[in-house]
Amino acid sequence: MALVVICGQPCSGKSMAAALLAEALQETESKPSVRIINESSFHLNRNQSYADMPSEKNLRGVVRSEVDRSLSRDNIIIVDSLNSIKGYRYELWCLARAAGTRYCVLHCDVEETFCRKWNEERRDKSEASYDDNIFDDLVRRFERPDSRNRWDSPLFELWPSRDGIEKSSAAIVDAVSYLTKRVDSKTKDVKILQPTIATQGARTTEANSLYELDRATLEVMNMIVEAQSRAMGGPLNGFPLGPGLPGIDISRPVGLPELRRLRRTFIKLTGQSSLSGPPPPSDAESAKRMFLDYLNRELGNA
Repeated sequence: MALVVICGQPCSGKSMAAALLAEALQETESKPSVRIINESSFHLNRNQSYADMPSEKNLRGVVRSEVDRSLSRDNIIIVDSLNSIKGYRYELWCLARAAGTRYCVLHCDVEETFCRKWNEERRDKSEASYDDNIFDDLVRRFERPDSRNRWDSPLFELWPSRDGIEKSSAAIVDAVSYLTKRVDSKTKDVKILQPTIATQGARTTEANSLYELDRATLEVMNMIVEAQSRAMGGPLNGFPLGPGLPGIDISRPVGLPELRRLRRTFIKLTGQSSLSGPPPPSDAESAKRMFLDYLNRELGNA
């Protein structure tokens, strides 16, 4: 039915927003099935989960897998976590698209000083809180949602430090309306994501899919090397690599070894996701677009 991604700085009121949203949804006439997925669902300690990059990646993988298993057209899943990385929100958006459901982002927009104060108050009360070094690191790496990105849209914004959080808050009321509104042929303000052709079509043989993926990513890698050579080490901002393909955004020289490593990682991730989701792209153009999207996420801010 829908996937709701809660995001915000650490200690910005996300869990309260998730709980109030779930309560408000269950009070509607349709009374949908609502489930909140968060770190406490897996009995994970937040400081241990964000202590280093491997632990954080493991946490995101666990949450993503649970969302993938739970998401359907019959329930509403609320992901109550930092969800601070735009690439990760894109992955969650892809899960919603594959499931053919609605999707939205609820952002708790709070200034760092309030988040820090609330974190210290929780620590004084012996409640779950972040260590100072972990808190500082998470604040530094937070990537604000942008409604211009399809994986951040529609975007509902709360300002807990200014207005508090209530079921009557405008963002929660608007989110409930968006998530429960009946959709017909005349509805224009509610978007239900549609699976791609690759998700719906018959699976091609694994050998053929992997061959196309390998060939297409190698071709993209060679085009980037050639483009960097022409730019003489300068940035590639929206550099076109072919008709119908997204441009590449790289602000620094990226050597062949790094490109090869990113290519191997992309092929591995695509193969792993195909075990529980859609198969790898069976045509070269789709594979090129997916690889370029991945490179832009990984290198766009490099």
